[in-house]
Amino acid sequence: MTSGTVAAVDLGATSGRVIVGHVGRGLLQTEQVARFPNIPVATVDGLHWDLLGLFGAATAGLRDAFRAHPGIASIGIDAWAVDYGLLRNGRLLGEPFHYRDARTTTGVERVHERMPHPALFSRNGLQFLPFNTLYQFAAEDPDILAFADTALLVPDLIGYWLTGVARAERTNASTTGLLRDGEWDDELIDELDIPRRLLPALISPGETLGALRPELGNAQVVAVGSHDTASAVVAVPMEADAAAYISCGTWGLVGVEVERPVLTDAAREAGFTNEGGVDGRVRLLRNVMGLWVLSETVRAWERDGATVDLPALLAEAATAHAPIFDVDDPRFLPPGDMVARIDAWFAEHDQAGPRTRAEYARSIVESLAQAFAYAVADAARVGGVDVRTIHIVGGGALNELLCRRTADRAGLPVAAGPVEATALGNVLVQARAAGFVNGSLEALRDLVARTHEPKVYLPHL
Repeated sequence: MTSGTVAAVDLGATSGRVIVGHVGRGLLQTEQVARFPNIPVATVDGLHWDLLGLFGAATAGLRDAFRAHPGIASIGIDAWAVDYGLLRNGRLLGEPFHYRDARTTTGVERVHERMPHPALFSRNGLQFLPFNTLYQFAAEDPDILAFADTALLVPDLIGYWLTGVARAERTNASTTGLLRDGEWDDELIDELDIPRRLLPALISPGETLGALRPELGNAQVVAVGSHDTASAVVAVPMEADAAAYISCGTWGLVGVEVERPVLTDAAREAGFTNEGGVDGRVRLLRNVMGLWVLSETVRAWERDGATVDLPALLAEAATAHAPIFDVDDPRFLPPGDMVARIDAWFAEHDQAGPRTRAEYARSIVESLAQAFAYAVADAARVGGVDVRTIHIVGGGALNELLCRRTADRAGLPVAAGPVEATALGNVLVQARAAGFVNGSLEALRDLVARTHEPKVYLPHL
């Protein structure tokens, strides 16, 4: 077993990166080769992702990576879940819709007329979220759906453009609502009148998708946990039977790892979802709105001409007044004036809301910490896990106030980091496939723990 180098294409809701990883026995290092913005585009028919622009930026980053590291063995792609592109004869029929677009309302109604959520949950184990892929399919223009011959989720579409091979990676496919026991649920697909031809063959993390197009470089493209949270959870340095994780960025994904789906009424009523993980594990988690609310609030101030220094704002927020609101209220999902929406929430609940920017920031952070604490407690209960530590990974691990207040509200230690968990998980699955490291998920997590020491916040009860 020797060390080697791989590259990760990591596409997030606000930015994308190309990361190079060097992995071997006792070695896990990453370097960012390229970073580029991910800016949605509003057109007359709704909100879309600029996926062609992202692909162009990613391929430019990969060329830079190959120039700097000619020995790159493989490439892995991860991105957000649920959104997809429709193709015919290999040609994209239009830029994928953004999951925050309002079109899914009609899709929810159409699906639930045929199969209410409790019946769906018993099959796919997914939390009700109006943007899940099966609702998006139901909201599609029927003529366009009939014309298409393939649907590819975002990371699968990038993989297709890199290799010419169309496959659906299992961890991300599990977020469509159309998977059962790790395979396409043909009975449900037929019941919902979704053309079966749209759904390609499945591929698992660690399997080779295909050779990179030669004009881009000499390497294989390897399937990883292409749902970014699946990759992030690979790199959470946790003891699976005693820990909860929060993958915190635009969203806060709060949960535990279990061996098989939890399809109980208690899990459904608590709003939990069962998503596929690497090595057949199950991510039992709940979506919490995440740092989206804070970033949209800052954007609202900046649109009004303010200059916001976020670290300074959070430092001031640490001693500010902190009224709590429900961050998971659906009003906070779409882009827009988050300040006005927070004000409206407090007004509707006959409560005094924040007034200064520091108070808004503290209110958001405190509300997120409370939502995280509740979700951890619920995950432990419905998953049967004796949670003794909470791991926060992703960008939220840099938010000291959020980590500290989550520890306080949950009454449990919080281990913050690694920040680059998604890229690390992507890199580790590739490295194991190439033989640069070996072993179980626990062995991969042990390597993370030895090379990326977390910062621990103890609760002040």
